[in-house]
Amino acid sequence: MARVGFIGLGNMGGGMAANLAKKGHDVRAFDLSAEALERARAAGCLPVVTAAEAAEGAEAIITMLPAGTHVEQVYAQSVLDAALPSAILIDCSTIDVATAKRVAEMAAAKGLVAVDAPVSGGIAAANAGTLTFMVGGSKDAFGRAEPFLADMGKAVIHAGANGAGQAAKICNNMILGATMIATCEAFALAEKLGLDAQRFYDIASVSSGQSWSMTSYCPVPGVGPESPADRDYQGGFAAPLMLKDLKLALEAAASVGANVPMGTRAEHLYQAFVDGDGAGLDFSGIIKTLR
Repeated sequence: MARVGFIGLGNMGGGMAANLAKKGHDVRAFDLSAEALERARAAGCLPVVTAAEAAEGAEAIITMLPAGTHVEQVYAQSVLDAALPSAILIDCSTIDVATAKRVAEMAAAKGLVAVDAPVSGGIAAANAGTLTFMVGGSKDAFGRAEPFLADMGKAVIHAGANGAGQAAKICNNMILGATMIATCEAFALAEKLGLDAQRFYDIASVSSGQSWSMTSYCPVPGVGPESPADRDYQGGFAAPLMLKDLKLALEAAASVGANVPMGTRAEHLYQAFVDGDGAGLDFSGIIKTLR
C-alpha cells in the first residue's frame, strides 16, 4: 500500500480519508479542525500539523477543500514545494474549471502531474466508499490516480483533459438542482390535487417522470428509500453547496456563451431558499418553499 497525503477532512473528506486507511494506505491527514483530525485518527489516519507535512513523502496527495481559492492557496503555499517528483496530485474539491486548469499548470511548471477529480454521491457515499469520480487530466495521469480513487468509490471515469472533471461535475449538478426543484413541485402539486404521496411515488417512479431526485433522494418523508427528508432535511447535501455548484455552472455558461435558463432559474430559487430558512438544510428541503 502507499503513503497518501490527505488535506481537507470535512463532511466528505473525512469519510474518504477513512476509506483509504481501511484499504491499508498510510494516510497522513491534515485539517484546520482539531475535531476533524481526531476523527481521522480514530479512523486509522495519522494526523499531521501542516498541509506540507501531509504532502511530504506521499505517493498521492489528495485535496478536498471548499473552493478554488483554497485549492490554489494550498497548492502554492504547501503542496507544490513539498511533493515528491513522482507524486500524483488529486484534487477532489468542486471548483471552477479555470482554477482547475490553472492549478494543473502550476503543478506542471514544477514537474508534477495533477488531476481534477470531483465527486458525486454525497456524505453517505463518501463514508461508504461508493462515490463516483469524474476525472480531468492526461491518460497517464488518470491511470496513476485511478487506483487511489477506486479505493474511495464505485466508479472512476476519465472525463478528458484537465478541467474536464470539473466541467462534468457542474453540468451534472445543474441537472440535479433543476430536477430536484421539478420533483418537489410535482409532489407539492400532487398533494394539493389530493393524491397520496406514496401512491404518486409508486406511479412516477416507474413512469416517464422518474429521476434520481425521485427514486434515490425523494424529498418527501416516508416515501422511497431513506433520505434527508426522513430526518427533517438534516445531513445529506447542504443547500448552500448546491447553490455554490449552480453558481459555478452559471459562471462556466457565461464564459462560453451557453444558454441555461433552467439552471439560471434553479440558482435563483436556491439563492432565495438559502437566504431564507434553508442555509442549514439539505437541498431537497427546498420543497418547504413550494408547498
